[in-house]
Amino acid sequence: METTTASAAGTKITGVDIFGPPTRDAKRLIHFYRDVLGMTPTGIDADETGAEFELADGTTFGVWQPPQAPGHAPGCAALFAVGDINAAVKLFQSRGAELGDPFETPVCFLALGKDPDGNQFGIHQRKG
Repeated sequence: METTTASAAGTKITGVDIFGPPTRDAKRLIHFYRDVLGMTPTGIDADETGAEFELADGTTFGVWQPPQAPGHAPGCAALFAVGDINAAVKLFQSRGAELGDPFETPVCFLALGKDPDGNQFGIHQRKG
């Protein structure tokens, strides 16, 4: 296994931008977290395929419906923050990460992957 450190600018994971479960039915989960648990969304996309809830401690929890439906047991995903998604994804793929190519959403750039146990995660670059 290659042990090269991330030296290219923008490839170091700097934190978790958002965590939360992928879903097959975002509207159902938005309703649950908003109307049942009483969390106030800070943003819901126009098609209600995702929502973000900024919590009092500053962390962001979100639910989202990926373009491809998640597997039978989607688990909980974390979106790890990087400064340069293209460079980071290229580096992580070269190290053997099971990670798809980046794609653009209205608010970010995202690449989805799975860890060796099959847990879904994302490499995430915010816009702006």
